[in-house]
Amino acid sequence: MFRLMQERPKDRPEVEWLYDLAFAPGRTALSSYRLREGVEPVAELCLLARDEFDAVGGAIRYWPVRIGPRGDAALLLGPVAVHPTRQGEGLGALLMRESLDRAAALGWTRVVLVGDEPYYRRFGFSRDLAREVEFPPPTNPDRILAKELVPGAMRGIAGPVRRWS
Repeated sequence: MFRLMQERPKDRPEVEWLYDLAFAPGRTALSSYRLREGVEPVAELCLLARDEFDAVGGAIRYWPVRIGPRGDAALLLGPVAVHPTRQGEGLGALLMRESLDRAAALGWTRVVLVGDEPYYRRFGFSRDLAREVEFPPPTNPDRILAKELVPGAMRGIAGPVRRWS
């Protein structure tokens, strides 16, 4: 049994520990982290799941970004992590579905990420929707995925992803 809640400032050390456990401390060297520097995450979409012992079992964050020369708004999903002892219980899927529903309700129209298409496909993410989207190097273009929260929201979206400003 998990309780989903919005991440609070006091949760940050525990969530950062989970991300380090899941991705290793060097995770902040990834190019997607350059898009997060100096930008606040979208607080309403940063969720965590606490178990019956009040421990964080999983967490997800989103960041605002701009795409292409017009600066089209999008969400950058990530990181999302589940504690190794809680994997296989559907917690990652619960965090994904709940946060994507909230993003749509808040009026966001598109989401991009760098990840494995076989995992994210079940949530509606596709490489085809992100063919014209570029992340800072070094990013494998085959791992750039997008999801439309509103049908057609990725139509005409092309160019580099950059920090929100």
